[in-house]
Amino acid sequence: MSTDPREALDAFLEAVGEHFAASAHRNGDQDPRVEAAYMALADAFEIYEDAIYTAYDEVTPFELFDDVEDAKEDDEDNELDGDFAIDEDDEDD
Repeated sequence: MSTDPREALDAFLEAVGEHFAASAHRNGDQDPRVEAAYMALADAFEIYEDAIYTAYDEVTPFELFDDVEDAKEDDEDNELDGDFAIDEDDEDD
């Protein structure tokens, strides 16, 4: 399924505006409107990024927070699997 990059951009910008409005009118730390706007923004960004890449072979300079956290966890797992893993007890020596 291919999405028109202009339509994806418009939807992404709309999601940015909705996230801003929800954040500006937050009702506490666990406001479900902010959470919903956050998820909609993340989804709209991924659709835009896929569309711009498919149409123009171009990427954005951004990463989603979950993607960054997943990459950090993968790096930590790889460090532990290697021959040069550091034992925390040996660091004081």
